[in-house]
Amino acid sequence: MRITELLKKESIELGVTAASKEEAINKLTGLMEAGGRLHDRAGYKEGILAREACGSTAVGDGIAIPHAKVAAVKEPGLAAITVPEGVDYDAFDGSLANLLFMIAAPAEGADVHLEALARLSTLLMTPNFKDNLIHASDKDEFLRIIDDAETAKYGAAKGEAEGQEGLKGASQAGENCGESGYCLLAVTACPTGIAHTYMAAENLESTAKKMGITLKAETDGSGGAQNVLTREEIMGAKAIIVAADREIEMARFDGKPVLQVPVADGIHKAEELIKKAASGQAPVYHHAGGGEGASSQAGSGDSMGRKIYKHLMNGVSHMLPFVIGGGILIALAFLFDDYSIDPSNFGKNTPLAAYLKTIGEQAFGMMLPVLSGYIAMSIADRPGLAVGFVAGTVAKMGMTFANPEGGAVNAGFLGALFAGFAGGYLVLALKKAFSKLPKSLEGIKPVLLYPVLGILLGAVVTTLINPYMGMINDGLTNFLNGMGGASRIVLGMILGGMMSIDMGGPFNKASYVFGTAQLAEGNFEVMAAVMAGGMVPPMAIGLCTVLFKKKFTRKECQSGIVNFIMGLSFITEGAIPFAASDPLRIIPSCAMGAAAAGGLSMAFGCTLRAPHGGIFVLPTIGNPAGYLLAVVIGSVIGCGILGVLKKELAEEER
Repeated sequence: MRITELLKKESIELGVTAASKEEAINKLTGLMEAGGRLHDRAGYKEGILAREACGSTAVGDGIAIPHAKVAAVKEPGLAAITVPEGVDYDAFDGSLANLLFMIAAPAEGADVHLEALARLSTLLMTPNFKDNLIHASDKDEFLRIIDDAETAKYGAAKGEAEGQEGLKGASQAGENCGESGYCLLAVTACPTGIAHTYMAAENLESTAKKMGITLKAETDGSGGAQNVLTREEIMGAKAIIVAADREIEMARFDGKPVLQVPVADGIHKAEELIKKAASGQAPVYHHAGGGEGASSQAGSGDSMGRKIYKHLMNGVSHMLPFVIGGGILIALAFLFDDYSIDPSNFGKNTPLAAYLKTIGEQAFGMMLPVLSGYIAMSIADRPGLAVGFVAGTVAKMGMTFANPEGGAVNAGFLGALFAGFAGGYLVLALKKAFSKLPKSLEGIKPVLLYPVLGILLGAVVTTLINPYMGMINDGLTNFLNGMGGASRIVLGMILGGMMSIDMGGPFNKASYVFGTAQLAEGNFEVMAAVMAGGMVPPMAIGLCTVLFKKKFTRKECQSGIVNFIMGLSFITEGAIPFAASDPLRIIPSCAMGAAAAGGLSMAFGCTLRAPHGGIFVLPTIGNPAGYLLAVVIGSVIGCGILGVLKKELAEEER
């Protein structure tokens, strides 16, 4: 597929005037809709804004490439505008964006368009190409410039595959560091795998070529890995640059010098990275699993506390889809059921409710095994996965030696947490013990020794500890159930405030994990307080930018409006840019507002059966009016405190 097949004339506009980033996004989404690429413009724009909330898609040097891969997209496409006077798109280098391409990718279906998008991202790194597009006199010339550049670099449509091979070999001229012909290797990956992945790869390869150094870049995009590094190339390379914002396969680099950086550094700091890698300054990477496992990016220099946190977060991140999906389906079952039919069977009285609750229970029931399985895998790589899954299942069953069938104790979330760590470290111990076996037995370790002994020992240890975990779990549950009104309000304030202290960091995650654990135990009020606290920070800031405009810059006021949407969608991280610029005022204000919302949610007796916040789960909330009131009051309190603490800016600073 050619780039020009994705870009219709109806989706191009030249000489646009855009006063803000929001205005540019509105223009581009309108052009995308005019090209017939969308099912739902509002849904697509929501995806664009969500991506921007993770970090601006401006790549500097006057270029921005907003993109989204969502269900609102009917078919892959591009939209483009030129802005001669420029628009502030929050670029890292402070430059105004003159050339903007917006990418629309469907959430599902074939990824035949990805090669064309990769080519566009690559061509945009060529200065002449960008300048020619900005100065195009009409849409026909705009399209012709793209088509000519694509043909020149990749060949005509018939020879596109050869053109891709040409890109792979573009960096082969220069210094050779091994039989593979490549001095340096690189892997690039961004969260969506659409644009930045390919831009970083192209910039690293082209910069290396100018420096006389051979470099090959593997792109780990949404359509899968391309230009994959071979074993021989890895062995022969001097160093590897991993420019990635998500997990990639690292075991293959064990024992090699590796630089691990964000994907943006591959775009903006290519020369610096190449010099550092080529001069031998890259640290040697040691894979935790000795090369037997899957992906890992844990730094060998991390403290024990940091390693434990990473292992825990690996389990939690894999657990969340099961918890959220299952929890919301269970909540919907109660919403669609008829309590009057049979109160004792509420949730399964009607066929629809029974179906939703059954599916939800199955998904939610996998929470504990998935948590422990992926904690163990994070510690010991692939051999730890089965051990952790089984140990987590043993914890969920409440199995004891006196009652092997389970149900004797309630080990719950804490038991599964322990099971994951125990299973992972048991497998590491087995690896160390088996390291002295003859090499001829190497092949039976992952398929026989680790699974059999690991699962057995993991189950035994978990069974042994289950009664103690059950005592702790029951004690905590009884303590929470026995708390009076004032105590529960204090608990809600603490949990709500924690959601705002670091906005996505360890305190935030600790509060969320505690709420999820209590949700599994049937304490639905705790989850409601946690979710209410998480909604407050972005909404308090958004409200403050409206009521106290003179205390914020023009750009902050524009971003503040977006924060309303993010707060209503339970995206606490929308407050991070504000907190980073003024932490001493923003964080305490938001934390106090969030604490108030959490406490009020408890006071109003709000409940939430789904482990997610925002207006999307409002129908599943017990006492939704009280919940909304708690969030509104918390946002107003946070806004008021921030308005008092913030100083008014001078006219020239706004």
